[in-house]
Amino acid sequence: MVGIVIISHSRLLAEGTAELAREMGVGEAVVEPAGGGPDGGLGTSPDLVERAVAAADGGDGVLLLADLGSSVLTARIVLEDHQGRVVLADAPLVEGAVAAASAAASGADLDGVRAAAESAHELHKR
Repeated sequence: MVGIVIISHSRLLAEGTAELAREMGVGEAVVEPAGGGPDGGLGTSPDLVERAVAAADGGDGVLLLADLGSSVLTARIVLEDHQGRVVLADAPLVEGAVAAASAAASGADLDGVRAAAESAHELHKR
């Protein structure tokens, strides 16, 4: 199954998004949070992301979802160490995580999970 990593400047935001995505992935999806800086405050950490990728990787690849700014840069740093087995989705964080978890739980491959996450751009709220 494709794993998912939530990268956020906030540990609580990453954990909450991961929790919601796991629930929407019917408890089957592997969703790991990687939020906050190395000291536990706001920020991002490539080391935290690498640990989350290792925990989420079940052999079918890992999708990264990032909130903004330096978390996207952190994701790109992590991507350099992985040869196509880890990809970054251009998706809204919460909606993309839920869509990705649902797709992963249903057996979609890495490209399918990424596409599901990115389709969340089409979810309009008005």
